[in-house]
Amino acid sequence: MPDLFKKPTLSVHLWVIYSLSFLLLGFIWFFQWKLGIVMTVILVASLYYSVRSEKHILSETEEYISTLSYRVKKVGEEALLEMPIGIVLYSEDYQIEWTNPYMNKFSENETFVGQSLERVSEDLVPMIKEEKEDIWIHLGEIEFKVMVKREERLLYFFDRTKQTEIQNLYHNEKTVLGIIFLDNYEEITQAMDDASRSQINSNVTSTLNEWSNEYGIYLKRISQERFLAVMNQAILQELEHSKFEILDKVRELVSDKNVPLTLSIGIGFGGASLPDLGESAQSSVDLALGRGGDQVVIKDELGKVRFYGGKTNPMEKRTRVRARVISHALKQLVQESDQVLIMGHKSPDMDAIGAAIGISKIAQANGVNGFVVVDEDDIDIGVQRLMEEIKEDEDLWSNFVSPVEANDLITKNTLVVVVDTHKPSLVVEEKLLSKTEHVIVIDHHRRAEEFIARPTLVYMEPYASSTAELVTELLEYQPSTLKLNRLESTALLAGIIVDTNSFTLRTGSRTFDAASYLRSKGADTILVQRFMKEDLDNYIRRSHLIENTMIYRDNIAIALGDRGQTFGPVIIAQAADTLLTMSGIGASFVISEREDGRIGISARSLGDVNVQLIMESMNGGGHLTNAATQLDNASIQDAYEQLKEIIDNYLEGGE
Repeated sequence: MPDLFKKPTLSVHLWVIYSLSFLLLGFIWFFQWKLGIVMTVILVASLYYSVRSEKHILSETEEYISTLSYRVKKVGEEALLEMPIGIVLYSEDYQIEWTNPYMNKFSENETFVGQSLERVSEDLVPMIKEEKEDIWIHLGEIEFKVMVKREERLLYFFDRTKQTEIQNLYHNEKTVLGIIFLDNYEEITQAMDDASRSQINSNVTSTLNEWSNEYGIYLKRISQERFLAVMNQAILQELEHSKFEILDKVRELVSDKNVPLTLSIGIGFGGASLPDLGESAQSSVDLALGRGGDQVVIKDELGKVRFYGGKTNPMEKRTRVRARVISHALKQLVQESDQVLIMGHKSPDMDAIGAAIGISKIAQANGVNGFVVVDEDDIDIGVQRLMEEIKEDEDLWSNFVSPVEANDLITKNTLVVVVDTHKPSLVVEEKLLSKTEHVIVIDHHRRAEEFIARPTLVYMEPYASSTAELVTELLEYQPSTLKLNRLESTALLAGIIVDTNSFTLRTGSRTFDAASYLRSKGADTILVQRFMKEDLDNYIRRSHLIENTMIYRDNIAIALGDRGQTFGPVIIAQAADTLLTMSGIGASFVISEREDGRIGISARSLGDVNVQLIMESMNGGGHLTNAATQLDNASIQDAYEQLKEIIDNYLEGGE
């Protein structure tokens, strides 16, 4: 504490001086008593003056301290009662014992005293129990940051409304870049005359300009098929709230051949720099196109992705020329490698096995050994008959290896071909992807957020019925030395038949061309039927699963398996297919426990409901009409409730 605030006494140095003075005065009296008398008078006068001065200082100091104490007390009272900061004292049972007048302004009654903290905000008590230091709540239109002092059972309420407004303003004004791509513009306009092409250009430009003006977006056409959109995050939130209705408006602009024009929009936001935003927007539109177009993909700086749209079947854009180019590129990569390892997804189906066999034949036709990686402990019942038939063909079975053997075989110059999936987490042996720099992806699924890193070649066609169809087309452009035997061509045909549900779903003219080629190579349809036959027990189990079906939202069938009863993914998928054949059913979902302990959901649709988007909301994926997912740490009822909520959000957001 400073000396000013101590109760003053005669200073120590004065006592020392006066003590020395009296000592010297004694010597003066001894030698010169007359001078001693004079000095004594002077010294006494000086002592008197010093004592009086000290008393005066003491009096002034006491008066100052008294005045200061009063002012501090008054300021404290005013701060407690009048400052725009809320103060609340509460009891052990969270009852309000005292509040300052500022807090009472927000009470419906005259005061909060005597009421529970929950009357202030329902979030207060739970968050106090969670031992959170800072709590954010709303009282009317004001946002408060609440500081908690648990030992004193004291709450401070600080008005942070202006701060929040500034933060929101900063967040909302962040730049967002979008790239808009006309998916099938070239296909629609290539046969048009100049007048028709000009008319559709005018319609598209007018529609997009009206949309951009409505939301305050800067829109610039940078090519015949591309537009650049610049906006902020506040506008992006409005667009998301509207579910990007521009997709539906443009889809209504049909050509004279009654073919709808569709958009793919890639959006990047949240990045620290404009180049980062541009890269995010470009990768987003690439992802949208890889998923078939007619949708919006939004990617933030962390790589998290949101999808909107994708409600129509993609228009077939692949050509024979593209198939020939890919086949030639595949041939070059095979010839430059020392061997080829082919793998599909875990629990492979007919499509994965058939496509893998086709790629192994391409490797052999180019003088390179091709091995199919299969985990025999992870073979689904649906392909057991096919695998048994393969084992009887010694030459074909010799090309199958286990994941352990594949890890021993692989070198840096090995070519790894992934078929019927593009997600690294789903392949038979993920380690193989990191042991070589040469990876090819061949898939017919819509591209998902997760994708194999840095593939050498990607052949993804969501317009194709199956991967077996894509591989069959590649086979047609390989050296003439390639010879498919009866079983190999049958395996490929089985993959097409299973994925198209016997040519009823996602079937185009190219599908029948591929089937015709395989039939000419000896594919046996009777053998395919034998592969696809099911046991009577499985039929009964599937029928029992279908029994527990309820209709949701008028035309959506949802079947629930019994608790404790497990079903394989094939039976679940077959049950969903069967439900879709029922009258009045537009989409079907089957939920059941799986043998691996997870909850499996298989989804099917006739096209009006995009089951891919619904399953992606549950960490799954697939096609517009065919999708699935698996859930960990969930019950059938949990999955059912979550599915209903997602369906509601999907339908209420607009179809």
